[in-house]
Amino acid sequence: MSACVVLVVAMVAAINLSIPKLSASSLSPSSTELLWIVDSYVLVFGCLLIPAGALGDRYGRKGALMAGLGVFAAGCLVSAAAPSVAVLLAGRLVTGAAAALIMPATLSLLLQATEPAKRATAIATWTAATGIAGAVGNLGGGAVLEWLPWQGLFLAGAPLAALLAALVARLAPRGERHPADLDLLGAGLLTAALFALLFGIIEGPGRGWTSAQVLGGFACAVVLLAAFVAHALRAAHPLLDPRVFAIARLRSGVLGLGLAFFGLFALFFVNAQYLQYAKGYSPLLTGVAIAPLVVGMVIMSKRSIGLARRFGTRPVVAVGLLTLGVGLGLLSFADASTPYWLYALALVVMSLGMGLCTPALSVGVMASLPSARAGLGSGLNGAAREIGSALGVAVLGTILTDQFADGLPKALAGHAHSAGEALSAVDAMGGGAAVHAQVIGAFTDAMSAGYRVVAVVVCVAALLVSLGLPGRDRSSE
Repeated sequence: MSACVVLVVAMVAAINLSIPKLSASSLSPSSTELLWIVDSYVLVFGCLLIPAGALGDRYGRKGALMAGLGVFAAGCLVSAAAPSVAVLLAGRLVTGAAAALIMPATLSLLLQATEPAKRATAIATWTAATGIAGAVGNLGGGAVLEWLPWQGLFLAGAPLAALLAALVARLAPRGERHPADLDLLGAGLLTAALFALLFGIIEGPGRGWTSAQVLGGFACAVVLLAAFVAHALRAAHPLLDPRVFAIARLRSGVLGLGLAFFGLFALFFVNAQYLQYAKGYSPLLTGVAIAPLVVGMVIMSKRSIGLARRFGTRPVVAVGLLTLGVGLGLLSFADASTPYWLYALALVVMSLGMGLCTPALSVGVMASLPSARAGLGSGLNGAAREIGSALGVAVLGTILTDQFADGLPKALAGHAHSAGEALSAVDAMGGGAAVHAQVIGAFTDAMSAGYRVVAVVVCVAALLVSLGLPGRDRSSE
């Protein structure tokens, strides 16, 4: 089960490593298109988790898992063969929908096979796998991209998914079936609302924040979200009953998970570009350089639940999220001259925060609901992660695009779509080392501005999250 989780989450992180090669490819995506290439998978993944979980409950979780792995492989092949950005986006959307089938089925099957007394530990292990998968995606993606073009990333994903499907067919227990109603209208409204929100955030720098398209995107997001809430309050079996958010612990748990992955995937989006453009690392070395991020997750994820039992969920989560924010703040000081050991230290600080808070938050969400609604808890866990990830990429990527364009020399104003494009233009023009350094400086300044914003959001929101959590985690005793 953990291997399936690692595959779908690793693909979220690994795509960021391919950004330099994608930028230099014949597809020539703009910075806005790069954001959509990254976020399309994550957004569909997050929005479809709950209805996909209901499909697994109705027709069998093992079957849903195998079907998801098969579609995942097909989506990877479409992406690898994409002759245009539009086809690549279509492949990413298909793969994201498949990931939504995979994720909730893994947790449900894991809990089904685990004794009740050991379920908190099982959830913590599953949660740790989702965090560590990001680093695995960077390591594996770096190894693939060291010798292959960007298509190699997807060509590697397809056989891995097929192999896992064969192993699931042979080894996984047959999942229980439960009556489950599908709310397709609710799923459509929520997905459309989040797409409209991301459209406004991602397209803002290019189209103008006060343009009719961007303001219209934000307005559509508000209207569609209101329509979703109105529908959910009236429906007999809604995709997500908004009234569950009246449970303070669940509300804070979902917000906290989204916040943690908001910070983590903001890092993943810009990390590969920083290490390859500013530090001159190869894709393989870039993947290895992110390894310190695993250290704290491994150390703290094993202790998070025990610390929550001893001291309470509130202080454990608050300290974890604030530590994550401090790590992001430290990264905002990085530039081309920063020694790697300092950069690695900031990654370790971040990882300690992630490892401390995410298992406690996941257990809190699951413990807030009766066992009969474990599927909803699993879906909320996953949706919070993926939607938070999508927003982290969108927010930091938007700030990066906006600030980078402002910091470029005037002679390169027509090449502000991405750092890769600007650096290629410098080489073509024979701009020399001084102009090259100006481009790198503009990139690292923009990156620092993005990190500062994300760090402040994480630290401020951490205080709000902690207010809804119990001082002592009695359900884990």
